Amino acid sequence: MSRPNVIVFFTDQQRFDTTGMGGNPCGLTANFDRMASAGTYASIAVTPQPVCGPARAALQTGKYATCTGNYRNAIPLGSNQKTMAHHFNEAGYDTAYIGKWHLASGRREVAGEERGGYQWWLGANALEATSRPYDTVVFDNENRPVKLPGHRIDALTDAAIRYINGHQNQEKPFFLFLSFLEPHFQNCFDDFEAPHSGAAVKQPYMPPDLGALGGTSWQHLGGYYGMVKRLDEAFGRIMDVLESLYMTDNTIVLFTSDHGCHFKTRNEEYKRSCHESSVRIPMAFYGPGFSGGGNVKEIVSLLDVAPTLLNACGITVPDDMQGHSILPLLGGKKARWPEAALIQISEAELGRAIRTKRWKYSVRALDKDPVRDSSSDVYTEMYLYDLEHDPYELNNLIHSKAHENVCRVLGQKLSRMMKEAGEEEISIHPQEKVVIGQLTVFDGEEGL
Repeated sequence: MSRPNVIVFFTDQQRFDTTGMGGNPCGLTANFDRMASAGTYASIAVTPQPVCGPARAALQTGKYATCTGNYRNAIPLGSNQKTMAHHFNEAGYDTAYIGKWHLASGRREVAGEERGGYQWWLGANALEATSRPYDTVVFDNENRPVKLPGHRIDALTDAAIRYINGHQNQEKPFFLFLSFLEPHFQNCFDDFEAPHSGAAVKQPYMPPDLGALGGTSWQHLGGYYGMVKRLDEAFGRIMDVLESLYMTDNTIVLFTSDHGCHFKTRNEEYKRSCHESSVRIPMAFYGPGFSGGGNVKEIVSLLDVAPTLLNACGITVPDDMQGHSILPLLGGKKARWPEAALIQISEAELGRAIRTKRWKYSVRALDKDPVRDSSSDVYTEMYLYDLEHDPYELNNLIHSKAHENVCRVLGQKLSRMMKEAGEEEISIHPQEKVVIGQLTVFDGEEGL
């Protein structure tokens, strides 16, 4: 049996709750919702690093950003790091990249040796630096500038469709990574501009965290949703192309994002925090091995994407990948799986967090520079949230006496996971605990 094609549809800064599957009532993502319902939906998907470059390094390599060295933006992916493209190349695939890369040394063109092994190229390192919503400029294999017509979402989608069409009768399978800037804001304007022909959503659903904390959500959410809707329409076009070319049954499709967006409610910008609004992302798979896979209810990280796709294509997963294939979890099956996800935070703070199904626990290195320093051996407790009863993280329990043992257990788990991820031994300074109302934690709930 021939190996399947693979398409990764990758958005930038998309909250998990922009989708219907994630609870959004605005009807923005009919195509994603249909694919996720028929395929495999990762209902608790998180990024291991809530900022562009580090998240992309983790996705491409299956390793934590501190292991690849890409602990913050503006650090090129090392030439010694093998990406998904390298492994697919070795398995006889044609590999292609379209759109935003954000793992090279410059802001515009990407030198051949910094493209992570992708053979066919039509991209830019910081796409926001080379393009505007209606002025899409990327660079080809020879680093010649290419102006693509239409809105940036449509322009990149058109390029992907041309690539797919050109490979419909090829003997070799292909691995295509299609990477958008949207719904990320346009940096030079600090604005979320919806496509003019699609328009901003006039009465946007306001998630409770944004409604309570404000930030810039009232100003920007309509445009943000407008971009999400256009992305979903583009995704639908890709799925339509596969069906029209009789490629649906032999093509794996993944839809996901690098991190979320908290609209300046948790710090002075849009991500780089431990909160669900920063770290939780949409994720769904479809195609051979994934159709009918159901809802995976374990916590799935971007680290798990590379081993999952390699495994699904019959390619050996390297021992140094720190993520895990989700295939054993499909169809509601039970399998050994990490009980928590580790999150590393940089630039706005030097932080670490652990997310279980119930708890979010986060610490910060108060005496370190979050841009210059990649890690620390001493951290201080900052946040504890009970996600079962406070899913929008509006009540920080880090000072609650009733939750002292929860902090202790989660701190031990965090320390262990950091060491397993290749970090040094740490000590955690606890916050002072006081009795708060009638708060109680029953025995056995500490590590859920």
